Order: sequence, then C-alpha cells, then structure tokens
Amino acid sequence: MGRGQTISQPYMVALMIEAAEIKPDDTVLEIGAGLGYATAILSRMAGRVFAVERHASLAAGASERLQRLGYGNIDLRCGDGSKGWPKAAPFSAILVSAAAPEVPQALKEQLATGGRLVIPVGPEGHRQTLMKIVRKGPDDFATQTLGAVIFVPLISEQGGTEDL
Repeated sequence: MGRGQTISQPYMVALMIEAAEIKPDDTVLEIGAGLGYATAILSRMAGRVFAVERHASLAAGASERLQRLGYGNIDLRCGDGSKGWPKAAPFSAILVSAAAPEVPQALKEQLATGGRLVIPVGPEGHRQTLMKIVRKGPDDFATQTLGAVIFVPLISEQGGTEDL
C-alpha cells in the first residue's frame, strides 16, 4: 500500500463496522483512511463520513479515487487522526484503523452521547486489543473488549508514534 502501511482485511473492516453499529443517519469519523476502502463502505451505510489519513500521498489518492467514483458524502483530509476532527464533531461513531498505546482523549470527547468508538489499543509490534467504547454521558464511558488484533501504529503527536 505504501508508506509502510497495510490495508485491513475485509473481515476486520466488517467486524469494526458492525461493532460501531453504523446507521443511515450517522455522522462517522474514520481515522486511517488509507486507500479509501473502508471509507467507501462507510459512506454507503452512514449519512456523512469524515476521514483522516496521516500520509499526504495516501490522502490525496483516496480523495481523488472516491470523488472519481462518485462518493459525495465524504470529507477526507490529511492530518493527525489522534486529534480527530473537532470542527465536525460530535460523531455517532469513530473507527480507528491503527493501534494507539491508549485511547486518545480527543476521540472520546468528540463522541456524541450514545456514540461508539472502535479502536485497537496496545503496543506497537505486539498483539493489541480491539476495544469498543460507548459514550453514556459527559464523563461516562462503557468499554467492551472485542478480541486480539494486530494493526500498524497510530502515527500522532498524542497517543501514538511520532511521524519521523
């Protein structure tokens, strides 16, 4: 895929989307858009999709591809996914396709009440845990473990690896 990144297996994309309980009127944030595969699927299930990709070349390619294919309910930008997309928040669901050593607080804060965050958590290069976090109230979150996974690291200024 380039830039040392990988594409998630279709099974994993489906598992994460199912766990996020995507509905037709949802506003979804996807972190780690890569080539735009999961972004395209999400756009057919949700009302609006905001996607962030850390690598400019991947973000540009995915954006061009999605526009050319007629996906009109997607906003995609290059940036630090661990910071989310504050101006577009709150989100009904947030899906993260890279592992963070811990859940970035900014992502939790950008969930709507009832919003679902699906994120792999754990150290780089080791088995991680796929987590589902549901916002119950302003400072109330329910956490569920979904299983062991291995993802590339979340490249970020907070909650992950620095982009060198």
